Amino acid sequence: MKRHDHTATIIDNKLYILGGSGYNGDHEFFYLDVSKKFNTKNLLWKDLSYNNIVPSHYGATSVVGGVNNNTLFLYGVYNSAMALVYTFDPKYNKWDNPQIIGDNTIRKQFLTGVIANNGKMYLFGKTLPNGLVFNDYSIDMDMLILDTINLNWEKGSLFNAPTGRGDYGATLLPNQIILYIGRFDIEGESAFRRIYLYDTIHNSWSKKLTSGDIVPSNRDFFSVVLGLDGNSVIMFGGRGKTNLPKTDALYVLNTINFNWYIPKVTGDIPRSRFWHKANVMDNYMLISFGCCYNRQDESDILLLDISDNKEFKWVTEN
Repeated sequence: MKRHDHTATIIDNKLYILGGSGYNGDHEFFYLDVSKKFNTKNLLWKDLSYNNIVPSHYGATSVVGGVNNNTLFLYGVYNSAMALVYTFDPKYNKWDNPQIIGDNTIRKQFLTGVIANNGKMYLFGKTLPNGLVFNDYSIDMDMLILDTINLNWEKGSLFNAPTGRGDYGATLLPNQIILYIGRFDIEGESAFRRIYLYDTIHNSWSKKLTSGDIVPSNRDFFSVVLGLDGNSVIMFGGRGKTNLPKTDALYVLNTINFNWYIPKVTGDIPRSRFWHKANVMDNYMLISFGCCYNRQDESDILLLDISDNKEFKWVTEN
């Protein structure tokens, strides 16, 4: 069950894992029931691959949306045989390829989809041309918007938007502003010195300069989640020029003063990972799969207790 570049989506207290497993992708689809107590050393996965209509893939993104806010929406993969969007209804365990209004054939990859309270999925990132030049950050950018309630495409403003990028981190703040972090901006400068903000209400971009004695080193394929206080953005892992040490894996950005710091943390600190995914579940940051860790020593699932901002704790039970 080793994988990376998968999607990880929590719906009705179930963590759904789809795709990934490297550049060929795979067809597996399964979930973990997180409504009950569990131990990361003894995970009970439920396989749903038997009715999965989504072709093998990697590099997609997913959110929870729809009329009742309980539908998985999957967008964008490196597989031209796939539709742009798939949906999964967890009540009936059923996949669908919905018909979406609007002219859009844009296929993106390695981006983070963000769902706002208006039911719209925001997809900012580079467009994959026919040649599929993955690392060409001069490629035209778009802010695609998928209305998951009315099933239509829109486009957001690019005025004052950041330069071309992928493999970044993004999360929605309580004021309905999406915060974008990392990969890349100005050559020779830390990608974490500039934070870009997209206002989903006013369709506008702005940026902030960050501060802090310790700023994250440049990396890609990291994860970010919003802390329980609604002000802290927690970042874990990523791929640097070399393997990141444990001491360089976990950071917090205070979005009141935009100051970076390394939190106090206890417990059995895991190795850093990249190509993983992160979700918030109750009082925990739940990290799933990724590369590159020893599965004999560490679980596919990591749990970080973030209930106390003064001290986070790595745990094995929720």
